[in-house]
Amino acid sequence: MPQALLAIIAALLLLAGALGLALHYGSNHALLWALGAALGFTLYRGAFSFAGGFRQVLAEGRGAGLRAQMLMLGILVVIMLPAIHAGTLAGAPVRGIVFPTGVAVIIGAFIFGIGMQLGGGCASGTLYTAGGGNTRMLLTLVFFIIGATIAAYDSERWADLPALAATSLPELIGLWPTIIGSLTVFLCVALASRVIEQRHHGRVEPIFRAPAAASPRLWSWGLAAIILAALNIITLWVAGRPWVITASFPLWGSRAVAEFGWDEPAFWAFWEDPTRTEAFLRPLLAERSSVMNFGLLLGAFFAAALAARIKPQWRMPWRHGCASVLGGLLLGYGAVMASGCNISAYVAGIASGSLHGWLWILPGLAGNWVGLQLRPLFRLDR
Repeated sequence: MPQALLAIIAALLLLAGALGLALHYGSNHALLWALGAALGFTLYRGAFSFAGGFRQVLAEGRGAGLRAQMLMLGILVVIMLPAIHAGTLAGAPVRGIVFPTGVAVIIGAFIFGIGMQLGGGCASGTLYTAGGGNTRMLLTLVFFIIGATIAAYDSERWADLPALAATSLPELIGLWPTIIGSLTVFLCVALASRVIEQRHHGRVEPIFRAPAAASPRLWSWGLAAIILAALNIITLWVAGRPWVITASFPLWGSRAVAEFGWDEPAFWAFWEDPTRTEAFLRPLLAERSSVMNFGLLLGAFFAAALAARIKPQWRMPWRHGCASVLGGLLLGYGAVMASGCNISAYVAGIASGSLHGWLWILPGLAGNWVGLQLRPLFRLDR
């Protein structure tokens, strides 16, 4: 099918989805759908990958992707932290993502990190590349959802692991010390990545450089980081909380389990938690993260079609398929166990001033390093 026709179909589906959601659930849901589509479009145009950024630093000594992450986090901390601390943004009530900090976060982030390198992407990366027509990532996404569902079923095994209470750094040490301390860390990470890249390659890649003609990127990483930060801030205003992705994955899987009559997920301890019960009982499209994720998939598809890059390869080496299955399972289980992925724990957690967001990154990076050592077993490039 011609790529231009695919782009038109995607645009019509995006418009129909927005209108349908507005009629059935209100304008707020339609706006969340549009935000999800914009996030998917931006992620695809910038090839903005957390897994790729970590892999470039750990395996190649290149830090442009990591510096783009620091830029995005810096913008979010400066704007979102004060708003969350005040409880309001442009007149709308908002809250942060603040979860307990403990053993489950450490183990879950480590498992998730391994999955990032075997599965080929993080949460956002898996969604936008799958939406862009990458068949290996479609397989990763399926097993991502299965892994998240298994973690929900298995939650009694890890839910009571030792943990500190949910800790907000602005409440613990103050708003401005948290902002200044966060920005200092981001600056140090960016500068360290520049030093490492200079030593390894004799030059430092600028994050605002236009991509080469052969690059999968259509926008610079710096531009994508700024747009993603802006979309995150708008999401906070519209949804009343930061952008999250993986909260919907155990929901999708558990609903499928119930529909096929395999079990009664409503009686799992995970869904008996009052904070999750309502999401499980409501219609799927009433759940905000699901709406944004569906929009993200279609937004990435639209971007790929505009770039004439919808070229799915239905055959893949069996080792690559095995890596997607194993990586997806680890991604799903780890994300649920760690109370979030690279978006809802690392990005949203840090932007909310949550201690668990800061704790996530170290075991997450350690898991990425282990995943890199395992990639050759599956004939994946280091």
